[in-house]
Amino acid sequence: MSNTNLDFQQLALDIKDWGKNLGFQQIGITDIDLSTYEARFLEWLAQGFHGEMRYMEQHGSKRYRPDELIPGTIRIISTRMDYLPPDTDIPKVLQNPHKGFISRYALGRDYHKLIRKRLTQLATQITEAAGTFGYRTFADSAPVLEKPLAEKAGLGWIGKHTNVINRQAGSWFFLGEIYTTLPLPIDEPVKNHCGTCSACIDVCPTQAIIGPYQLDARRCISYLTIELRGSIPIEFRSMLGNRIYGCDDCQLVCPWNRFAKPTDEKDFHPRHGLTSPELLDLFAWSEAMFLSKTEGSPIRRIGHECWLRNIAVALGNAPADPAIVHALKQKLNHPSDLVKEHVAWALDQQEAKNPFQG
Repeated sequence: MSNTNLDFQQLALDIKDWGKNLGFQQIGITDIDLSTYEARFLEWLAQGFHGEMRYMEQHGSKRYRPDELIPGTIRIISTRMDYLPPDTDIPKVLQNPHKGFISRYALGRDYHKLIRKRLTQLATQITEAAGTFGYRTFADSAPVLEKPLAEKAGLGWIGKHTNVINRQAGSWFFLGEIYTTLPLPIDEPVKNHCGTCSACIDVCPTQAIIGPYQLDARRCISYLTIELRGSIPIEFRSMLGNRIYGCDDCQLVCPWNRFAKPTDEKDFHPRHGLTSPELLDLFAWSEAMFLSKTEGSPIRRIGHECWLRNIAVALGNAPADPAIVHALKQKLNHPSDLVKEHVAWALDQQEAKNPFQG
C-alpha cells in the first residue's frame, strides 16, 4: 500500500485516538529540529554536570539530530503515559526515618518494556492504515533527547527542575517516542507556566538544581542512588535522609502536580510491599532475595551491592537505635569494599548520636 495519497491531517488525529486506546494519556507530533536544545545540551556536558553518565557523551550528534540516529526520520511521535501510583503517602514515608523511600516511578513494573510494547502496537496500527513506512520506537532506550522532543511536541514544558510539566497532569509521567518517515502535521509547543515559582529549587535536599532549568546531576539524589556505581560522596550522605532509590522532592512541591491523577495502569501499581518498607527488612535481603523481589522492576538495575550501599547510608541517617547498630555490624565483613565503606560510615553516624550504645 502506498502512503503518498494519505490524508496526513486525519492520520495524525487517528494516531492520537489509537494512542489513548493503548493507554497513553497524550500524544504530540514534532519535527526533528533540536538545534536550540543542542547548544544547551553540549554546554551541560562541557560543565561535567552528567557526572559518570558517560553514555550521555557517546553517539556523537545522534542524540540531538534524530535523522542521524535513524536515517530518513522527519517526524517524532512523542507520547505521555502517567505513572503516579494510587495510595502512596509520600510525605509520611519521608518523615519516618526507619522506612526506606523509593521513587514512585520505580514501585511497579519496569516501564521500558511496557511502553515499547505499546508503541510497537501503535506503529502496527499506523502501518495498517498508512502502509509500510520507516519507524523505530524508543522508551528511554537510546540516545534520544526525550524531554526536548516532548516539549516541542506540545506535551508540556520543561520546568525549572528539568522535568516536563503538563498543565493538566503535572509531571508524574513517562515519555516514549516513535521516529517516523511519515510527513505528519506537527503540534505547537505550549507556553512555560513556571513563572516566578522556585519551589523545586528551594526544596532540593542537595541543591542539585543550581539555577532555573539547570541540573547538576552529580548532586542529584536520583543520580547518587541509581546512576552512580561507586562511593557516594561523604558531603551528600546525610542529605540523602531515607531516600534509597531516587528522589521525588522536586515533583512533590510542584504546584502543577495538584492536577496529577493516579494511574489506572495496573503494572505501575506498587509491588512487593515497597511503598513504605522498613529499612532493616530491606537491609537483610540476600542477593537472591533482592533479585527475586525486584524481578521486572527498574530497581534491579542498580544491583544488590548498590542497594546495600544506599540502605546503609539511610540507616546511618536514622536516629540512634541498637537494632540498626547490630544490623550494620553484621555487614562489616561483607565481601564488597563498597558496602563495607558505607556500613562503617553509618556505624560512625550511629555512634555519634549515642556514643554509649557501642
